[in-house]
Amino acid sequence: MTAEHHSLPCSHARVSLAMMMHSSEANLLGNVHGGEIMKLADSTAGAVAHRHSGGPAVTAAMDEMAFLEPVRVGDIVRTFAQVNWAGRSSMEIGVRVEAQPWGSAADAPLHVASAYFVFVAIDEEGHPRPVPGLEVVGPDEVRRQREAEIRRAHRLSRKAEITAGREQS
Repeated sequence: MTAEHHSLPCSHARVSLAMMMHSSEANLLGNVHGGEIMKLADSTAGAVAHRHSGGPAVTAAMDEMAFLEPVRVGDIVRTFAQVNWAGRSSMEIGVRVEAQPWGSAADAPLHVASAYFVFVAIDEEGHPRPVPGLEVVGPDEVRRQREAEIRRAHRLSRKAEITAGREQS
């Protein structure tokens, strides 16, 4: 069965990664650089995209990254990611980033960042290839898919507006 003829549940490709933050990843204030958090989020999203599409996928866009709280040296950072939306060859992957102090298992993890990545599945020549559809189950997955469609519509509208403006210049 080819990718375009079946769908997979969101749960099929969910991934969680964790790592402890070190001083080499921090600024002079002891806060982890946002770029390090972005890199971890992108790696997690890439694993989800590979699993969902059944092969290589590349980052095409990062739609949004919101940093909510600082991450400090020694924190254990966990990322949680899943497919929110799937098109013909592209997928939106949502990533939640949480941090917990290294020395305290009693403290609840803190939601420190969220991001939305767009990945495109590619074949051996680097051309887009079809991805499976997405089976959404329950109100949370329905909400995620609806919000992903809104972000996609805004991306496409923004691109069209910019292109039209450049053609008028």
